Amino acid sequence: MLYRVEGIVIRSMDYGEGNKIVTLCTESGGKAGVLVRGAKKPKSRHAALVQPFTYGQYVYFRNTGLGTLNAGEIIESNHELREDLVKAAYASYACELLDRVLQDEETGAFWFKQLKACLQALKEDKDPLVIISLYEMKILQAAGYGPQLDECISCNQERPDEQLFISPRLGGVLCRACKHFDPPAMSVSPKTLKLLRLFVQLDLQRLGNISVSDSTRNEIKKIMRAFMDHQLGLHLKSRSFLDQMEKYGI
Repeated sequence: MLYRVEGIVIRSMDYGEGNKIVTLCTESGGKAGVLVRGAKKPKSRHAALVQPFTYGQYVYFRNTGLGTLNAGEIIESNHELREDLVKAAYASYACELLDRVLQDEETGAFWFKQLKACLQALKEDKDPLVIISLYEMKILQAAGYGPQLDECISCNQERPDEQLFISPRLGGVLCRACKHFDPPAMSVSPKTLKLLRLFVQLDLQRLGNISVSDSTRNEIKKIMRAFMDHQLGLHLKSRSFLDQMEKYGI
């Protein structure tokens, strides 16, 4: 069967001497693996189509298993992301996270739009930590692990004037009376909690410029990292690279 899809390259790997296999996140067909013959050859007309983060139209034939590329056309090369170390690191994390969460053939329209918006926001020099934290929130929600942040996850009571605690293990906030259900639950500042609640409601496609203080950025990063670790438990190479960048102040 012949497929014609718009997709973003979320993984690209060598196959044989001159070929590449790309994994596409597509808007209409979920996640798809496609063999691109001769893509590694210097004069290949398909070389640009297999670059990470490339957004293009792909025409491929497939019965079962891998597809084989017949033709393709670049819509956005996203070369700006590959040419900047920090942007490339965050974009790689976004793609690897999606690759690990999204199952083959799973309907991908929502995921595709969020990834596309994430890459676009990175290109526009918006705060990468805010972008990725919001993206992680969308991933958690779409995977069925969205945190409950408006009311206590234990007693289901809203506590607008009370100190609340974040429990990544239980998947939401705890009030002071219920904190004993998860003693390691983290305290959270009102500003950070307000921003996290915004992330729950906000679509990445509507993200404007959000300016946050260093203390809030650090708190958001710590909380979202804990949610991802407890709820999804993924070990990603791109996440480790981001940690190394932070360690060496890049």
